[in-house]
Amino acid sequence: MTDTGPLFVSSGDLIADRRYHWALDHAVRGDLSGAADILSQTVELAPAFATAWFALGAIRDRLGDRAGAIAAFEKARDADPEDYLGARLQLARLGCGDVAPAMSEPYVRRLFDQYAARYDAALTGQLAYRGPAILRDAVEQAMHAAARPLRFPSALDLGCGTGLAGAAFRPLVDWLVGVDLSPAMIRQAAAKGVYDRLVTADLMDFLGGETRNAAKYHLVLAADVFVYINDLCPVLAAVARGLAPGGFFAFTVETYSGDGVMLLPTLRYAHGEPYIRRALKDAGLALASLSEVSVRSEKGVPVDSLVVVAQASTAPQAAVTSVE
Repeated sequence: MTDTGPLFVSSGDLIADRRYHWALDHAVRGDLSGAADILSQTVELAPAFATAWFALGAIRDRLGDRAGAIAAFEKARDADPEDYLGARLQLARLGCGDVAPAMSEPYVRRLFDQYAARYDAALTGQLAYRGPAILRDAVEQAMHAAARPLRFPSALDLGCGTGLAGAAFRPLVDWLVGVDLSPAMIRQAAAKGVYDRLVTADLMDFLGGETRNAAKYHLVLAADVFVYINDLCPVLAAVARGLAPGGFFAFTVETYSGDGVMLLPTLRYAHGEPYIRRALKDAGLALASLSEVSVRSEKGVPVDSLVVVAQASTAPQAAVTSVE
C-alpha cells in the first residue's frame, strides 16, 4: 500500500484554507504550475500551514523541480513535528536527510485509518496481494519438516489490519489475538469475527506488555507489516521473548539485492536477506526457512519479497502462562 495523500489539516485561517482547496482544484484539472503558484501564495499567508507546504512539495516534485520540492517538504517537516504527513519520508525519497527514516506513529495510523474501508478490495484486487496464503504454506511446510501437528494453542497476528491473515490461520488456531495501530483497521477486523481478542496498540508497546505479563504464543505472524518498520531488530527480539518454547514466527518482507534497509519509491521499506539473517540470529531465533516470493504486485509488476519462518528455542522457560 502506498500513501494516498494527506488528510486536510486546517491552517486556522479561512482564506488560506480556501486557497489551498483552490490550488488542489487546479492540480486536478492538470494545471500544476497554477496550483504551485497558488500554494506559494497560500504559505506566504500562513507560513505554518504544513498541509499546504506538503502539497506544494508534491506538486513541485511532479513538475520536476527537485530543489523546490525539497524546500517545501522541509517546511512541511518543520511545521509538523509528529510527521503526520510523512514529509521525512518524502525527503528521504528525494535523497535528502536520513536514507531510511522511521515512520512516525501518527503517519502510519493516519495512513491506515484513511485506507481501511477499501483496504481488502485494493490489496486483493488491484495489487494481487497473496501474503496470507504464502505465509500459511510456509508455516505448513515448517511444521511438516519439524514433525509437528498443524495446530497452535495460541497465535498472535502483528499488524493484523483488516484480518486477512487471521482469516487464513483461524482454522489452525485455538486462541487468536490481533493487534494493530489503526482503530479503523481494527474495526474492519472485528467485523470478520475471526479473532478472540483484538487490541489497538503500537506493536512494541503491546509486545512489551505481553512479555511483562508472561504471555507466550505458539505462533506469531506478521504479514505485510515490516514494510512499514525500518529497524526490525527490536521487534524481532520482542517477538522472541513472547514466543513459547519451540514456537514459530512467520513473516514477509519486501527485499532487494543489497544488505541493510532501503526506502523504496513506494515509501515502503525493503530489507536485504543478509540483514534478515543477522537480525534473527541476534534475536536468538533459529531460521527454519527463507524463500524468495512475490506477495504482491506494483503496477502489474511482481514485488521482490521474502517469506521467513523462524523458531524459538525449545528450552523450557519459567512463568509461562496462557494468553487468554
